[in-house]
Amino acid sequence: MPSKTPINSHWSFSQVSSPTWSDVKEEWTTCASFPTSVHVELRKQGRIPDPFKGLNEWDVQCELMGPGIQEADWTFKTTFEVTSSQLDEACADLVFEGLDTYCDISLNGKHLASTDNMFLSHRLGCKDHLKRGSNELVLRFRSPWVEAKREEKENGGPMQLWNGDSCRLYSRKAQYGWGWDWGPVMMTVGPWRPISLETYSHRLENVRIDSDLLPPSYTSGTLTASLDVSPPLPSAGGHKVHAVLRDQAGKTVKEQNLVFGKDKLDWKLDDVEGWYPRNYGKQPLYQLELTLQDKSGKEVASCKNRVAFRHARVVQEPLEGQEGTSFLFEVNGVRVFCGGSNWIPADSFLTEIEPQRYRKWVELLVRGNQNMLRVWGGGIYEDEVLYDTCDELGILVWQDFMFGCGLYPSYDKLNASIKVEAEQAVVRLRSHPSVVIFAGNNEDYQVAEALGVMDYNDNSGEYMHTKFPARQIYEVILPEVVGRLSNIHYHRSSPYGGKDSRDPTVGDIHQWNVWHGTQEPWANWDKLAGRFVSEFGMQGYPDMRTVETWDDDKTQLFPQSRVSVNHNKADGFERRLELYLMENFRHAFDMESYVYYTQIMQAECLAAAYRLWRREWRGKGKEYTAGALVWQINDCWPCVSWAIADYYLRPKPAFFSIARELTPYTVGMARKDVKKSRDEVTSAFFEITQEIELWGCNSTLEAKKAKVELVSFDLNEGEVDRRTLDVTLAPNSSTEIWKGAVPGQTVRTSSGQVPKPIVVQARLVDGNGGVLARYSNWPEPWKYLIFPDPKLRIEVNGDEVTLTCAKPIKGLVLDVEGEEVEWSDQAVDLFPGDEQRVVAKGLAGRKVKARYIGDGSA
Repeated sequence: MPSKTPINSHWSFSQVSSPTWSDVKEEWTTCASFPTSVHVELRKQGRIPDPFKGLNEWDVQCELMGPGIQEADWTFKTTFEVTSSQLDEACADLVFEGLDTYCDISLNGKHLASTDNMFLSHRLGCKDHLKRGSNELVLRFRSPWVEAKREEKENGGPMQLWNGDSCRLYSRKAQYGWGWDWGPVMMTVGPWRPISLETYSHRLENVRIDSDLLPPSYTSGTLTASLDVSPPLPSAGGHKVHAVLRDQAGKTVKEQNLVFGKDKLDWKLDDVEGWYPRNYGKQPLYQLELTLQDKSGKEVASCKNRVAFRHARVVQEPLEGQEGTSFLFEVNGVRVFCGGSNWIPADSFLTEIEPQRYRKWVELLVRGNQNMLRVWGGGIYEDEVLYDTCDELGILVWQDFMFGCGLYPSYDKLNASIKVEAEQAVVRLRSHPSVVIFAGNNEDYQVAEALGVMDYNDNSGEYMHTKFPARQIYEVILPEVVGRLSNIHYHRSSPYGGKDSRDPTVGDIHQWNVWHGTQEPWANWDKLAGRFVSEFGMQGYPDMRTVETWDDDKTQLFPQSRVSVNHNKADGFERRLELYLMENFRHAFDMESYVYYTQIMQAECLAAAYRLWRREWRGKGKEYTAGALVWQINDCWPCVSWAIADYYLRPKPAFFSIARELTPYTVGMARKDVKKSRDEVTSAFFEITQEIELWGCNSTLEAKKAKVELVSFDLNEGEVDRRTLDVTLAPNSSTEIWKGAVPGQTVRTSSGQVPKPIVVQARLVDGNGGVLARYSNWPEPWKYLIFPDPKLRIEVNGDEVTLTCAKPIKGLVLDVEGEEVEWSDQAVDLFPGDEQRVVAKGLAGRKVKARYIGDGSA
C-alpha cells in the first residue's frame, strides 16, 4: 500500500569541521523540535541568549563554539524505520519540503544530492539505498555566509543593493535574514520544512487544474484538469481516472470516468457559486477528487484538490481626464478598491510560526476591513496555511517572487535554479483563488534607476551581460514560467510602469516621500497618489508591553537608550520620527508618552493616506487610485517599525484608524487656507479664508441614501454651526458631497491673525439614524492648539466601554493595567453629543485608562 511517513523524530545536531573551522569538537545534541534551525535549538537549550532581548542579536553572531552560527558548518542526523511492506512498493522517495540552504544529503552513507536553494523542495528516489529496519539520514549544512561569499567571488563580485550584505544577492536564501531596515541579522541554518518518506507503485504528478467563472453572468464556470503518472503507465494498461467535484457540503456536483491518456477533463458547469473578495460575496470552495484506477477498478493513486470559481484580471485602461492608465483588480466583473497591507515573514525563525499564528494574522486583516495582502519579495513563498486562510476569508494575495532591493546577478547556474524555484512556486500557488498577481521582484528597478543602469530603450530580450543583468530573470524567465504554468497576471516588478518605476500614472508605485525621500508632510498624500500604491508607511512604537520585553534591565526603558535604538533598524529613524513629531505635536519623552505620541502620529498619518486615496476611486473610468497597501502589517521580532500590529499580534492604534477608513461606507474631509490678494500688485492686502471639502465613499455595489450631520465646534466658544445634508452615495466609488467655508471661521486679513480653533465633525447616518461612519477634521498642526478640559467620561458595563465628552477629544487611546484586552476601536476622536461605545474583550472589571492629545502629558 502507498504510504507517507513523516521523518520528524530522533533528530540530533552538531557543529562539524569545515575548511574554515577544521578543529571543531563535535557535540551531538537531541533536537527539541522538528522542522527546526540551529538558532532555535541553541536557544531552547540555553546555549545562546534570546536574540530578541537587549543586544543579544550581536552576541549570537559569534556562537560559543567559535564562529558565528552562519559561518560554521552544521550537521543534522536521524534514524528512521522502514518496513518490509514499504520496501515491497516499486518506488520510494525521500521528500524534502525545504532545506536552509546549502545541504549535502546522504542516506545510509550514500550521497543522494546537494542543495543550494532554500525555496526548493526536493524529491529524491532512494529505493536502492533503503534497508529494512533502521536507516540513517544525514544532512550536512554548509555555511550560508561562506557559500554566498564564494558564489559572489566566482561570479562577478559585489553588486549594489539596499539592506544586508552584497553576497545575499548570490544566495537563494530568504533575503531578510541578512538584516533589513526592520529586522535583525539572523541567518538561519537547518531543515526548515517537513521531511517524509513516500513509498508507492504509482503516484499522480504535474496535476494542473484550471477553473474560471464565465462572463457576463458569472454564474457558470469551466473546469479543466490534466495530470501525469509516475512511473509512466503502459499504453495498453486500461487505466481510468475517476473525477468527482464536490461542493462545501460534500454534495457531488459532477462526476466522470475518463480513459487515462485519451480523455480530457473539460467541464462546463452551470450554477456554480463564484468566489469573491470579502465584502463582495461569498468564498465557496469546492473539492476535486482525482483517482487513478486500473482496469479492474482498483485504486492506484489519488489526490484531492481545493477548487474555486472566479475570473480575475488586472485592468490597465485609459482614464477620463488624467494621463496614463488604470491599474486595478477586477474579480467576476467587479472592480475592487484594494485596501490592505504588505506582509513580511512573521518571525526571524520561520519554524516557530505555528499554523494558528498564520490564521490569526489573516483574521486580523479581516478585522481591519482589509481585502489584500502583498507577500513581499525579500521573505519566502509562504506556508500553505497562509494562502488557504486567504482563500477561506476572501483576502486577495499579491505575490512577489523572492528578489528584493538589489542588482541581482544573472548567470546560467543561478538562472537554472531560479527557473525551477519559479516553477515550483507557480505550481503550488496557482490553484489558490486568492492569488491574483505575480510580481517579479521588490524595488529592483528602482535600484537600477537610482544607479543609472536601467536602459528602457533596450528591449532586446538579452540582458545577462548588461549593467542590469537580472532583467533576464524578470523579463524573460519569470514571465515565461508564469504564462506557461498558470493563468495569473504577471507584473515584472513592484513598483513598475510608465516612464520609470516612480511614474504615478502607470502601474504601481511605492510612495516613500513621506518618511524617506523628500519627507513630505502627510497632508500631501493627495499629491502623492498613484494608480496603485503598493507601499507607503510611517513608523510607530509597539505596545508598551512589547517594549518591556526588549530587556530585563529597566534602566534601558527610555527612547534614546542603546537597547531601544537597537530595536529600530531604520537608518536615521531618530531624525525622521522627531521631524514628524515636532511638526505636528507637543510631546513628552518618557517611554510611555513616546509610545503614545509615535503611535498616534502613525495612526493619523496612515488614515489620511487611505482617506485621500480612496477618494480617488471615483467610478468606472475614473479609478485614479485603485489600491493602497500599507507597509506593513507585521513584524519578524519585537521592535519599532512601520508595522501596524507588532510581533505579538498586538494592533497599534494605526490598525484601527485604517480599519475605519476601509469600512463599506466612509466620510472624509479636507481643509485648506485660500489666500486671495486684493489686486495683482499688492502683498500687504489680502484675505485668507479657510475652506473645507466633504466627500463620502461606498464600496458596496448599490447606491446608498443617507444623511450627513455636519457640526462645527469652536474649542473656546462651543458649537458654532450644525447642518444636515442629504446624500446618495454612488456604488463602488467616492461621491463629492459639499464644499465651502469652514462654518464659524473668520476671514483673516493678516498672517498674524490666528484662525479660530474650529473642529468639524461629519457623521454619515442611515434612514434609521444609525451611524454608518464618522470623521472629525481638526485644525493642524495640533501643536498650536490649546486644548480645553474635555470632561471625558468613561463608563464600563461588562466588556462595553461607553465614552462621552463635553468638548472634542483628539486621538483617544484606551488601555488597562496588566494583560492587554482586545479593543474594537482605538485612536478615537470623540465629539460632544456623540456617544461612542468600544468593546473590550477580556476587560475583567479592570479600570480603563486613557491618553489623548492635549491631556497634559506634554
